[in-house]
Amino acid sequence: MNQERPRRVGVVARVLALTFLSTLIAFAVALLLSILGTVIHGRIEHASPDLMYAYKHIAFPIAVSTGAVALIVMTAIEIRNYRQGRVLAAIERAAALKH
Repeated sequence: MNQERPRRVGVVARVLALTFLSTLIAFAVALLLSILGTVIHGRIEHASPDLMYAYKHIAFPIAVSTGAVALIVMTAIEIRNYRQGRVLAAIERAAALKH
């Protein structure tokens, strides 16, 4: 099972990529739902919907908070995986030396 030792650069790259993707998805979903809610509210009130409100006051804060949480969670997960990979690589090296 010749597993190579994990690299820190890969950890940082995965954390940043997954954080960016989760922030982008959260922004898209929040924007879709806030635009739908703003349009429905505009129809009920018989007024023109203010879609800038959906961007500035709903979708953007949700995306920022989701990005912060994702950064913390992804960092914790990747650090755990990095440490586990180091231990497994060390065990594999020790087992290879005995044979």
